[in-house]
Amino acid sequence: MNGRQLRARFRGVAVVAAGLLVLTACGGGDGDAGAKGDGNGKGKAAAARTVKHDAGTTEKVPAEPKRIVSVSVTMTGHLLALDAPVVASQATPPSVITDKQGFFTQWSDAAAKNSVKVAYQGFEPDVEKVLALKPDLIVGASSGAENAEKFYDKLSAVAPTLLYRHDDVSWQDLTARLGKDLGLEKRASEVVAAHDKRVGEVKAAITVPKQSAALVRDNQSAMTVFTPESAQGRLLTSLGFTVLEPPAGKGQTQGGRSDFAEFSQEKVADTAKDSSLLFVSHTPEEITAATERPVWKDLSAVKDKRVYDLGLDTFRLDYYSAGNLIDKIEKAFG
Repeated sequence: MNGRQLRARFRGVAVVAAGLLVLTACGGGDGDAGAKGDGNGKGKAAAARTVKHDAGTTEKVPAEPKRIVSVSVTMTGHLLALDAPVVASQATPPSVITDKQGFFTQWSDAAAKNSVKVAYQGFEPDVEKVLALKPDLIVGASSGAENAEKFYDKLSAVAPTLLYRHDDVSWQDLTARLGKDLGLEKRASEVVAAHDKRVGEVKAAITVPKQSAALVRDNQSAMTVFTPESAQGRLLTSLGFTVLEPPAGKGQTQGGRSDFAEFSQEKVADTAKDSSLLFVSHTPEEITAATERPVWKDLSAVKDKRVYDLGLDTFRLDYYSAGNLIDKIEKAFG
């Protein structure tokens, strides 16, 4: 075999080898980047994943999303805690629980640090404004005031869309689920671990009162009582408190939820008896007005000044508001 023939044969072998390498690289994934990622959003083989969420199943979800638009102001806090690349978020009309843009105060600093823009203001998604933001992924809620399920098809035409319930799940479980679905498992674990560490530190530093803790929200004519199964109840329990069970008898609930129920003020006051009163999402003025009512003012908790303000941001807990609640407990009982 002469030199020309040898060179021709080597060129042929090289072409075949290169082809095999390409086939191997292309065949390394099955379309689920979650199986090939590094647990922190770094997909190594496939470019997309299929995700089952609370509004259906979405294909072609980016393994490493670059531009997430949140169509739920509640979900935005969970995404920011994960360091997800949120470029814009739905905002609510400004109120005592938001900044001037309509972002919740507990994470508005994080939003500013990450240059998160207001996508639109209001509870119904503005699909045209979402489209203009050029998202590669849309994340929203399938519960609460910003439930986007009826807009799901329109949003999905803009970009892959994932919707989640946030009303019947702990923020830790929701964080873990988002971490899995977005390829941010490692960060999700770090967030929950940091919270658990803080809980342990504060639990060791506070003196828990012997009385049970009644978690309440004043609705003027009635009173909402948060159960031990609520996000607030679970957090207080983890800190060593005994959380008061709601009054016996059937209260008004929303959709059969077990985390809170609404009762008459008289029934709650009779059940609370000697319990400390911990108010969820009130201004100090509202708490004062509530405890000055005849049905409350003679309770031992009011007389003994065992009335506590858990903060305006404690109605819906995320990583940020849970941390603020822990700070309040540490200050009050440390």
